[in-house]
Amino acid sequence: MVTTQNASAAKIGIIMLKSCHASGDSDVTEDRGRRTGDRGVRKDDKSAFSVVRPLSFVFGLAGQGAGALPSAAMLPSADTPSPLPTAQDVDAAAQLLAGVALRTPLIASPVLDALTGARVFLKAETLQRTGSFKFRGAYNRLASIPRERRAGGVVAFSSGNHAQGVAAAARLLGMPAVIVMPSDAPQGKRARTAALGAEVVLFDRASDDREAIARDIADKRNAVLVPPYDDPLVIAGQGTVGREIIEDLATLGLVPDVIVVTASGGGLTAGIALAVKSRVPGVRLYTAEPAGFDDHARSFKSGRREKNAALTGTICDALMARMPGELTFAINRALVGEGVAATDQEVTAAMAFAFHELKLVVEPGGAVALAALMSNKIAIRGKIAVAVLSGGNVDAELFHRLVA
Repeated sequence: MVTTQNASAAKIGIIMLKSCHASGDSDVTEDRGRRTGDRGVRKDDKSAFSVVRPLSFVFGLAGQGAGALPSAAMLPSADTPSPLPTAQDVDAAAQLLAGVALRTPLIASPVLDALTGARVFLKAETLQRTGSFKFRGAYNRLASIPRERRAGGVVAFSSGNHAQGVAAAARLLGMPAVIVMPSDAPQGKRARTAALGAEVVLFDRASDDREAIARDIADKRNAVLVPPYDDPLVIAGQGTVGREIIEDLATLGLVPDVIVVTASGGGLTAGIALAVKSRVPGVRLYTAEPAGFDDHARSFKSGRREKNAALTGTICDALMARMPGELTFAINRALVGEGVAATDQEVTAAMAFAFHELKLVVEPGGAVALAALMSNKIAIRGKIAVAVLSGGNVDAELFHRLVA
């Protein structure tokens, strides 16, 4: 059953930033889902790397040394529906998002270092606009929509974080938004999505097809469908997380050995992989997923996209995609290729650690990468490791029950 939720929910405050990008994007056009024009880094961007190497350069490393990647046979076939983004697309997204998305901090903890025997940094996307990394990809995608197409608005399907990211981006750009959400999505995520001005359409996770519902709405309203991960510009926007990680570690004179990323559809992982592997080919990337929902780890082993058997059954509501995305897996199979899983108990321990030791509120799905490091799923002793805290949108009651 599909129901609607009025956008006039209780008003919830959000961080508002002054931006030269929020009012216009005349230099951005839609071209087969890709940006056109100059993809380089601005000369006046002091945070940018002077050398930017596209994905084609990284793929050229196949079979060569520590940064070696799978052969061309592993790369996407002609059946791939959209062009794959590159590291240069991530750099273009970084320019667009400057002053709009927050540059979230890398957080270090002597307690965590002692616990793991490594030098660990946490990328706190919990502090990002709307409480997760999803705002980055959403704004990057929506800003590419030509002005003549914006009147119809956008439609997205999401369990909560992409929903809020799209709703916030649409509000900034003056576009209507409809979000298709499961009826069992956390109430807080539903309320915040509506408070950001979006129309929320609820569906039954067990019996309804969310993509079909979203496409039907988009067709009827002449709206643009914004997928949560399988979109080149969404992936590029998420990749700015990885770009910031490399740049901020570089200011400390450090290069990461390991980066662990929470994964659902794989968009965040793919974007980070593009940004990071183009600059540090030798870094090892891992996906981190809830136990029982480790479709990436299983897909890496089999070489094809595997589907999770269960629809529900984990506290990590943000990480229950049935299988890796098509575009995202094409990238991640080549640039990542390794995955681990953490139990709900391990995730709860990571959430409690983040709250008690770091004073951070992390939602279950956002804590899986940290859980993987704390439970020794990956050998990092003596290394420099980064875990992405991908989101902090958790209901207060659930959070209290898990960390108290």
